[in-house]
Parts: sequence; C-alpha cells; structure tokens
Amino acid sequence: MRAVKLILPILMVAMLLGCKQRSPEFAPAPPPPLPAACTQMLLVTTKDWYAVPGVMRRFTRTNAASAWTQVDAAVPVVVGRKGLGWGRGVITPTNFPGPVKKEGDGKSPAGIFRLSSAFGLAEPDEMVNVKMPYQQLTGTIECVDDVKSTNYNAIVDRAKTAQPDWNSSEKMRAIGDPYRLGVVVDHNTDPREPGGGSCVFLHIWSGPRTGTAGCTAMASGQMANLLFWLDPAAQPVLVQLPESEYKRLQKDWGLP
Repeated sequence: MRAVKLILPILMVAMLLGCKQRSPEFAPAPPPPLPAACTQMLLVTTKDWYAVPGVMRRFTRTNAASAWTQVDAAVPVVVGRKGLGWGRGVITPTNFPGPVKKEGDGKSPAGIFRLSSAFGLAEPDEMVNVKMPYQQLTGTIECVDDVKSTNYNAIVDRAKTAQPDWNSSEKMRAIGDPYRLGVVVDHNTDPREPGGGSCVFLHIWSGPRTGTAGCTAMASGQMANLLFWLDPAAQPVLVQLPESEYKRLQKDWGLP
C-alpha cells in the first residue's frame, strides 16, 4: 500500500507536466491572413477604440509573397462618432478584446473588409476613369437599415423594387456633399446578420473633427485620389484598427 501511495503522486505530477508540455497544440490558431490576390490596401488606425480622428495609409504589393509598399503620406480621416467596434468582414473576430459593432451604435467597423464598388452624384460618363463599378445616386437609391427587411444592409432602387419591405433607410442622394464620392465597404454582407451594422462607406467628411454614423470619411481631394486609385483587379481591402490591435495583429495578419 505504501508503494502505491508513493507512486500515485508521481503519476499525478507526470500527468500535469505532460499536459503542460502539450498545451501549445491546443492554442487557438491565428486568424487567416489577407486574401492572397489582394494587392491594394487601405490601412486606417486610430489612437484607441473610442477615438474619432485617425490616419489612413495606402499600400500596394506585387503578390502575396512580396512586401507592402506605402504609396504616399498618411492622410487624416475620421471614423464613427463613438469610435470603432469589431465588424464582420473578411474575418469575424471572436473573443477579441474591445467592443463589437451593432446597428445604430455610431461605431465604424474594425477588421478587414473588401471594397467592392463606388457611388456618387456625378453622371456615369463623368466617371469613366473610375475603375470600380460605379453607381450614380438618383433620388430613389436607398441603403436599407431596417433590421427586419429582407434588403437589410443593401443599396436598392426603390423605384425598381416591387414590394419595398423596409420602414427605415438612408436616402443616399439627400445626404448631399458627403456622398458626392463614396466607396462601399463590404461589412456584414456575407452573410448579413440583422443588427450587425449597415450602410458602411468611405466618403467625404463634414470636417476633421466630426465623426460619422459608422463610416470612414476624409477630405474631398483625398477621397477623389482614393477613388481613382482603387482597382477591382487588385482586390482592395480596408484594414481598420485601433493602434493597440494593429500592433497585436500586425504579424499574424501580414500587415505592413
């Protein structure tokens, strides 16, 4: 019996040491990197989760194996009036530190997001040098923010919709100058989660100290430079993070 009593503690210690040695294989895998075909990136960083001012840098690379090269100097931007919150894009972070974006919270989404199309007030023939698919905003173009609608978080033409099922939407042409030029950010699109946040764009700001409802905005000239630079063949993305998260995820996400 005494021998058994001596052996049992030794076995328990060995088991504990074994568990400790094996623990790395149970560690969570790092998030997936940027899409391999992506060769254009907008990197927006803010001081912290609740800051409104930020900076945007443009980067290019030849392929997934090459380093990112900055295109020009950083430019000032503003994000949501309540700062940033994790959004749903190329990745959907789970159990990450920080707030999560919800419908109507005044936060811009943090994460990695594809940039799919452009819009504005100008006629299409005035925008022939824009490479992104372009939509002119007419008086019937709306972005639906009604969480109960089947068109939630979609840009639709009310005049071409047989049975509009929404009670709340953004009449985009009525927004005026901020939407004179804009780019659609693919946040909460695949799939759309009701209440996850809607109608997220890059657009012209109302001023360098005025936060948005959840978009990222910049000066008119910078928005024009960006719009004419973006190329769908480069599969451009927006990477948007507070500085602390950028530093934490920079290596795992392959960020410049």
